[in-house]
Amino acid sequence: MDLQKFIEVNGTLVQIKKGELVFAQGELCDYVYLVKTGLLKAFYLTENGKETIKSFIQSGTIIGSLNAAHCQIPSTFSLEALEGCILIQVPFRALLALSKESISISQELIQILLSLSLKKERREFELLTLSATQRFENLCSAEPDLVKKLTQNDIAKYLGITPVALSRIKHK
Repeated sequence: MDLQKFIEVNGTLVQIKKGELVFAQGELCDYVYLVKTGLLKAFYLTENGKETIKSFIQSGTIIGSLNAAHCQIPSTFSLEALEGCILIQVPFRALLALSKESISISQELIQILLSLSLKKERREFELLTLSATQRFENLCSAEPDLVKKLTQNDIAKYLGITPVALSRIKHK
């Protein structure tokens, strides 16, 4: 059995409406989620309410807070539906236990974690070394269909700039 099949067989189907949180920053969440349909955003909130988007999560992706699920400490980010979503929720501990029994599941989890690590490394590089214009161009080039679905406000929060600054970049 592969990982996705295990999640589908052993998980719980969850429907999330646009604007609803799957989990919130500061909460414990013992689950990971396979996104069957929809689009979500993972974001951080500062103490004064400033939102920064860390990533957008599309169908076919597995998402969860490792801090909350594995370390049993509150999640450092929130997960919100940008459109109606169908998710499959499965306890992280069940995946971890299965990975100890199945080399193929273990290998799939390693690949997921490697992909996540590479994505995070690219994101850090872009935020620390590229201009906002370059980050916007990279996003448009890498994910043109995603950009069409997003609001200017969410794109700006992802790029780490204001919507006004994004508007200026678009008009250049």
